[in-house]
Amino acid sequence: MQSTFSLQYPLILASNSPRRKEILSQAGFSFSVLPSDVDESFSSQTPLEEVPAILSERKALALCEIHPNALILAADTVVILDEKILNKPSSKQEAFAMLSQLSGKTHQVITGITLQSPLGIKTKIDRADVTFRSLSHWEIDWYVRGGSSMDKAGAYGVQDFIGMAGIEKLEGSFYTVMGLPIYQVYEWLSPFILDAKQSPILF
Repeated sequence: MQSTFSLQYPLILASNSPRRKEILSQAGFSFSVLPSDVDESFSSQTPLEEVPAILSERKALALCEIHPNALILAADTVVILDEKILNKPSSKQEAFAMLSQLSGKTHQVITGITLQSPLGIKTKIDRADVTFRSLSHWEIDWYVRGGSSMDKAGAYGVQDFIGMAGIEKLEGSFYTVMGLPIYQVYEWLSPFILDAKQSPILF
């Protein structure tokens, strides 16, 4: 059984993403899940790289009044190709089209994270550049038919078949592409860790 950190305040993940839950849990944090239902629209004048930060902060602020004495972690991820955001596909046909666009090209994955705590709010974006090799039609079709592309920005998961078999270069954090730059999250949460720092070394 994996050990978990004891924190000064309860930790709330404002996302129902299974990938974010998995990452945060594997990093040693115990938390509750409370998805934040907010308006995710944004101005057409907003620089695309700023969108995930704006949305993650919006999600965190929506919960802070209800839980003022908690650590609220929110995140949002966008895939950008040729100055255009590729959202979650609405159909398998759209997923196929998105992956066909990504094939043989480099795109950007930007995850915005926000931590709202009793000490204030912090927001940051983390960027990774992802290059796909040229994907064959049957590889895209096989992946899309499995259904894994439907709940992911850009229609793919870095941890899925299409990521493992198709990504030939990744500059940045793997976990940013997966949806949560855990190195930054850990840095922000570390000051709130209680018992682990005082525990005796066992070896």
